[in-house]
Amino acid sequence: MTDAISIIKRGTDEILTEADLKKKLDSGKQLTIKAGFDPTAPDLHLGHTVLINKLRHFQDLGHKVVFLIGDFTGQIGDPSGKNKTRPTLTKEEVAENAKTYEQQVFKILKKELTEVRFNSEWCKDLGAEGLIGLASRYNVARMLERDDFSKRYSSNQSIAIHEFLYPLVQGYDSVALEADVECGGTDQKFNLLVGRELQRSFDQEPQVVLTVPILEGLDGVNKMSKSLNNFIGVDEAPNEMFGKVMSISDTLMWRWFELLSFLSEGEIAALKKSVDAGTNPRDAKFLLAIEIVDRFHGDGEGEGCKNAFLKRFQKGALPDEIDEVEYAIDGESVPLVNLLKETGMVASTSEASRLIKQGGIKIESEKVVDPKMKIEPGTKQVYQVGKRKFLIIQT
Repeated sequence: MTDAISIIKRGTDEILTEADLKKKLDSGKQLTIKAGFDPTAPDLHLGHTVLINKLRHFQDLGHKVVFLIGDFTGQIGDPSGKNKTRPTLTKEEVAENAKTYEQQVFKILKKELTEVRFNSEWCKDLGAEGLIGLASRYNVARMLERDDFSKRYSSNQSIAIHEFLYPLVQGYDSVALEADVECGGTDQKFNLLVGRELQRSFDQEPQVVLTVPILEGLDGVNKMSKSLNNFIGVDEAPNEMFGKVMSISDTLMWRWFELLSFLSEGEIAALKKSVDAGTNPRDAKFLLAIEIVDRFHGDGEGEGCKNAFLKRFQKGALPDEIDEVEYAIDGESVPLVNLLKETGMVASTSEASRLIKQGGIKIESEKVVDPKMKIEPGTKQVYQVGKRKFLIIQT
């Protein structure tokens, strides 16, 4: 029991309540562990896997996980942490994103101990009468205690009525599944507690609420997010994934070890002690990068990425394989910044100019120093943007 609790508590922000969790674990029955994912974007990133790793911990203890895809709630839009109404998704967008989630989640979870469910299974049958009945079980005052609603209400910002339905419907998912434990990010605490209260109102034993921290992205400051471009997608190419892990700060590395690594707490403590004693922190970061790449691409891939990384960045070598494109120049020459933008190596000409000034663009391994440089027709050269983006362009 002590080992089970310590495994579950690792990397956990809060358990409501730990006494209830111990009681459920002591019962000896296989628990139903629920976590909901709204398919608002087509890909999972490492930030999502903090929660999925926690689900895997429960599976390692023999419990069943319900990976709940909120295809119904995804059309409402979760207002958690938002200072304005979140745009809703179409059924087609939700369905397409959900397919990707199903493909990616089993890179961590055990199939034999996982049920993938969709909350439209029970929500679509609620109807107007059922939804009104569900709404009668919670009051507006409690709803306005939620931080994001409270801030918007006090500052006279709009709160759409349908946004109140989101935590109610998410809570009803727990009733429909008779969940023993629901896991979610710290930003989901209110929604998870609504599920606990709704279960009580339906005469069910209330679920334990377990929250996990929000993972900081590559910048070490903001929540990992595709919109902030500080993420690592679980389907990214191995070398790209490896290189991004190696780019994080030494301080952030220990946070990632805590929330992403499957090494024991003792092993991580030993690594930290070794670095404190003078070992290069890069060596510890190599272990983290190898572990993450192996998890999503197969054993041995991480070591291969490490070798390629050392070859490329310590010896200045180019990648073994570089994509090649042809670019027809209409005229005598074309500005380099335009060439880079139009071949997709940068998002804009202004970004290209900024990178040139920072020494971040090379042609044939030589840094470009002139933002006004032009490229003549009839050339075939290797262009490099940053540390990891290469392209052979034939003009």
